[in-house]
Amino acid sequence: MECLSSNLDREQVIEVEVHQQLRAFLRSQGEPYWPHHLTMARLVARALRLGRSALIQTGMPSVGCRARHRLSYLTPVLMWSGPVILVAPESVQQHLLLVEIPQLQQWIEMNKPIRKGDRGSSSDLLRWPGDDFEGLLMVSPQAWLKDALAECSSIPLGIPTIIDDAENLETWIREQLRVEIEAVDWNQLMVARPDRAEEIRNARVQLTRAIFQHPPNPYECCLLDAPEQEILTALYHCLATASQNGNSPQGDRLSHVPDNWRAFWQGLQNPERLLWASIDRQHGQFTLYCSPVEVAPALEKVWQRQPVAIVGGGLDLDPEAPIFREKLGLGDLTTVKFSLDRHNEVIPLYLPARFPLPNTPQFVSALLAEIRTLICVSAAATGLTAIVVGDVPLKTRLGAMLAAEFGSRVQVEKTQLSENGILVTGWEFWRTYHAELPGPKLLAIATLPIPSLENPAVAGLVAHYKRQRLDWFRLYLLPTCLQELQRAIAPVRQRPGVVALLDNRVQHRSYGKDILAALSPLARIDYLDATCFTS
Repeated sequence: MECLSSNLDREQVIEVEVHQQLRAFLRSQGEPYWPHHLTMARLVARALRLGRSALIQTGMPSVGCRARHRLSYLTPVLMWSGPVILVAPESVQQHLLLVEIPQLQQWIEMNKPIRKGDRGSSSDLLRWPGDDFEGLLMVSPQAWLKDALAECSSIPLGIPTIIDDAENLETWIREQLRVEIEAVDWNQLMVARPDRAEEIRNARVQLTRAIFQHPPNPYECCLLDAPEQEILTALYHCLATASQNGNSPQGDRLSHVPDNWRAFWQGLQNPERLLWASIDRQHGQFTLYCSPVEVAPALEKVWQRQPVAIVGGGLDLDPEAPIFREKLGLGDLTTVKFSLDRHNEVIPLYLPARFPLPNTPQFVSALLAEIRTLICVSAAATGLTAIVVGDVPLKTRLGAMLAAEFGSRVQVEKTQLSENGILVTGWEFWRTYHAELPGPKLLAIATLPIPSLENPAVAGLVAHYKRQRLDWFRLYLLPTCLQELQRAIAPVRQRPGVVALLDNRVQHRSYGKDILAALSPLARIDYLDATCFTS
């Protein structure tokens, strides 16, 4: 009885102990630290004690493995007496295991068991250490989602779970729910159903002919039209008939097809789904994709199994994060959004006046002239110049034009750069590799990262919002743009530099104020000279 009372007392004072230990640890480091460490640590400790879910926006997306907010959840996790799951990318796990966790454990003198539940691959199954495990289990997002979305999860109910890097959470979920049919899957289907080999071969030929009739686009993909969907539906009905030996289990019309095909046709039955193909014209091949439009229904049971603390930089402009929560089906939970330091994390934002809009004929020539001027003005300062261009043809054209003038300093989507290198990159490459590159002295953004309706996958999602009579721009395109922008400029906040936003829609469209709010804190400037790049 005394032991039980002692455990209860310890649980009730966990917030106080976490606050004291983390404050002392930060002071011992002798370095400036994130001003919200103690508040976030108490919040996570309270979530562990009460078993209540929380959504925490730290204000700045992570840049690389070393993110300032992670001490705030590691301290209560290591001091908590029960088991905890941490969902984070493999690179983050390695950094925590090698750097952050050993330092904290040595300071607080607690040796909480730590295990890795997978090897970081989406094919690995999550392994729960055992019923008596009271430590920290670190898993990759792919392995955790594969287990959480399965019919029977290996994780006991009620285990507190912390999800880091939540800016990528929706992407991870969509990738997990997406079913892909590649060339090898067609061969496996014919092996599994030799009695229908001719029909399978004919369907594949018909699909190839129909898909390759779609006009090329920069995204090398297309939505499947009604005729292509009819080919797949006809093949489904053909295979759903009884096999040659007639021993199909009752109620399972596709018991004799590979699991990947069964999942694909199950997705095909959902009226609210995206169906598209990526096209490899050089090799004459295509890959089919099927995924649900909305991910929230698949996640309802996941959030009910355990309390979660979802941690990300900028998930929503609103502190309550209504759009983010609705997308992921998150119900009632504690929400908090920390602000950035208006003295140390402000960015100089250059917005040129009277700049042509992106959809005008004058834009490309004005963009080239402005970027040339920016490169020359910043030439005296040492560091990387990064130019982010979302339009694929324009990115290639701009790279060639700049290379003709500035030579080998200019590279298009390469990580091996000279000291004063000029990187021309798309949004995806910059998002993936900016943590490996030095913080840029100049980050020039050609156009806002609003998803293009020319991308068939984007067009399919927009069509869904339109069918639901919802504001597809405010609920989908704009939030996606804001998240991308916040992640893109994060390296500039850590290294003194300048952001040049050359898309004048910020100044001439009603959503411009939302763009500026997402980039805040900022110091707006209308002109640039060499003094802007002196640290």
